[in-house]
Amino acid sequence: MHQNTIDFIREHFESPDFIPLHEPYFVGNEKAYLNNCIDTTFVSSVGKFVDKFEADIAEFTGAKYAVATVNGTAALHIALIMAGVERDDEVITQSLTFIATCNAITYLGAKPIFIDVDRETMGMSPDKLKHFLENETKMVNGFCVNKTTKKRIKAVVPMHTFGLPINLDALQDVCEPYKIEIVEDAAESLGSYQNGRHTGTKGLLGTLSFNGNKTITTGGGGMIITNSEELAKKAKHITTTAKKPHRWDFYHDQVGYNYRLPNINAALGCAQLEKLPVILKNKRDLANKYKLFFKDEAVHFVTEPNNTTANYWLNAIILDNVSERDSFLEATNNAGIMTRPIWKLMSGLPMFANSQKGNLENSIWLEERVVNIPSSVKH
Repeated sequence: MHQNTIDFIREHFESPDFIPLHEPYFVGNEKAYLNNCIDTTFVSSVGKFVDKFEADIAEFTGAKYAVATVNGTAALHIALIMAGVERDDEVITQSLTFIATCNAITYLGAKPIFIDVDRETMGMSPDKLKHFLENETKMVNGFCVNKTTKKRIKAVVPMHTFGLPINLDALQDVCEPYKIEIVEDAAESLGSYQNGRHTGTKGLLGTLSFNGNKTITTGGGGMIITNSEELAKKAKHITTTAKKPHRWDFYHDQVGYNYRLPNINAALGCAQLEKLPVILKNKRDLANKYKLFFKDEAVHFVTEPNNTTANYWLNAIILDNVSERDSFLEATNNAGIMTRPIWKLMSGLPMFANSQKGNLENSIWLEERVVNIPSSVKH
C-alpha cells in the first residue's frame, strides 16, 4: 500500500522531487499588490489593504464584521477577551487540537478543560460536552460553575479540524442553558460550511488563520469574525494598542496589544482571496481523487460530514493502528513525500497534564491512527 500511495501522489503532483504537505499558491495579483503597498510606503498596521482584506473576509464568510490580526493565535486571544474570559476562569476545549488553542486560553490566566471529539468530525462532541456539563457543573448566580474546582466556566472553544465542520447547531443547543459562549477556532476552515453557514459565524466570535500553510496566506495573519458591532469595535481598539484615534496625541485608555495585521501582509491576503474559489475547487478535486484511490487500497479517507461542505485544507487518512501509522509515515517521508501524524493530545503535554478532562477515548483512537497527506493546490 505504501508504494502505491507514493506512486499516486508523485503522479498527481507531477514531481520527482520533495513534495511538501501544503505549500502556498501564488498565481494572481500578489506581486502587484505588494509593489503597490511598498510604493505607498504604508507597509505597517495602517493602510487600504488592511481595510479591504477585512471587508472581503466579512463578505466571503457572511460575518458582519472582521478584524485583522498578526496571527490566528492573537485572534483567538482577543476573541476570548471579548467573550469575557478572565484570569482563573475555565474554558472548555478539545484535547485533539493545535497548541494555539490552549496557548490562547493560558495567556489569559484561564485553565482549559478537555472534552472528547467525535470520530467523524474530529471536532468537539456535543454529546460528550453535554455529559460533562450535566454531571460536573452547576448554575450559580447565572454562571456555569465547575463542581470540582468551584471556578466559572466562561466559554467553549471547538476547533474545526483540518477544515471539517463540527455540528455547531447541536453544540449551541448544549451550551445555551449553561450561559456559555462559543468561540470558534476556525483557523483551518476558511471555505467550510455547516448547513450553508460558514464556520466561525455561529458562535459569539470566530477566528481564522492565514499562516503560510493555510488555504490562503498572508505570510502570517489571523482574523476575528463576529456579528456584534460592539465586540468588533472593541477588538479593533485593543489590537491597536488601545490608542484613542487622534491626529497627533498619544492616549491609550486601557492595556492593549500590538496585534494589528500589517498592510503588506494584508496586500498578500487580498490577492490570495481573489483566487479562493479556484483554490477550493482544486482542493476538492484532489480530495475526490484521494477518496477513489484509497477506496481501492482499503484505507479510510476522511471525508466531509453530512450537511457540511469542507474546504479539505489538509487531507487525512485513518490507518488500522499506531504501528501501521508509523510504518506509513516512515515510508512516505523516506521517499521525499511529506506526511505527518495528527497532533499529540494537549492533555498529554506537560503544561496541561493536570487539566481536568473527560473520557478522551475517541481523541486517543484518532491520535494513534490519523495521518495527513500532501494537500497543496496543484500548479
